[in-house]
Amino acid sequence: MHEIFIPNILLLNMKKLIFAVGSAWTALLAFIIVCIDQLIKGYMPIGSVKGFTYIAFVAWAVYFFSGCTGKGGIRAAIGYVVGITFSIGIILIAGLFACTPFFAVPIAVFIVVFVVLYLEKVPWIDLIPAMFVASGCYFGIMTYVPDATFGTAALVEIVYGFIGLIFGWITITGKGILSKMIEK
Repeated sequence: MHEIFIPNILLLNMKKLIFAVGSAWTALLAFIIVCIDQLIKGYMPIGSVKGFTYIAFVAWAVYFFSGCTGKGGIRAAIGYVVGITFSIGIILIAGLFACTPFFAVPIAVFIVVFVVLYLEKVPWIDLIPAMFVASGCYFGIMTYVPDATFGTAALVEIVYGFIGLIFGWITITGKGILSKMIEK
């Protein structure tokens, strides 16, 4: 059998080309996310002036640390829903301890986080970092977006969070396809 001789310099240039195309693909997806935000933010029940691109970008990163797989993305989506739900729980429990203003939120956080950490043992509901990220975004909306309610904040975060998770999957899938096309 004859082997095809490809100089190392060509292989190195191929890797650089694949990297550059993958970078351009990811940049294009970031461009699209910003365009989507500009198209849908006016339809959101809150925050319609500024939009929520940051939530999509944060969720996009969550997809990457979920393992860059479909299963990881689903676990991250579940984590978002659980994180939002537990954030609402923190707010409600803090209300029960309103008589201790300084400790109301810390006590509620202690109780809820104690419970949340046990979910690490439950398959499909075990991506704790996604829950914490979702919770942080949820509290950001509730704290800084005028007229936010439990429902409106949850809706906005789910919409933008799922956009980010889907774009994480599109990033990895597209880079794989592009890489194979270049290598042919």
